Amino acid sequence: MIWKINDAFLADPLIQEKVGRRIKFYEYPSTTDLEKGPYVVIDPLDTPIPKDYADNKWLTEDYLFQIEVWSKSLADRDAVSKQIRKVMWDKLGFAQSGGGVDEWEKDLNIYRDARRYRGKVYVN
Repeated sequence: MIWKINDAFLADPLIQEKVGRRIKFYEYPSTTDLEKGPYVVIDPLDTPIPKDYADNKWLTEDYLFQIEVWSKSLADRDAVSKQIRKVMWDKLGFAQSGGGVDEWEKDLNIYRDARRYRGKVYVN
């Protein structure tokens, strides 16, 4: 699923323009890397959970991801975060769910937005 999210972000014109290929899984960018532009960090917060059963078989897996945008520009951070929410809903069917972070690291002048998304995917 993490690759589907990555590919959906890479296919979006606004995210591609602002972020390019600066999308990471599980790891955070170095503060010096942020000079290149915004970064997106995709973190799975839980393993997929079987849901929605029929005839004693599970039909879907439930996912929970935290997606963070790190940037030196507040405007870029906000634009990318809003577009991520749109892509997660429109392309992947994931809804924003609780737990968010809106931070500014004064000493490093880094803005961070972290949002959680939950969604189900049908099992083949």
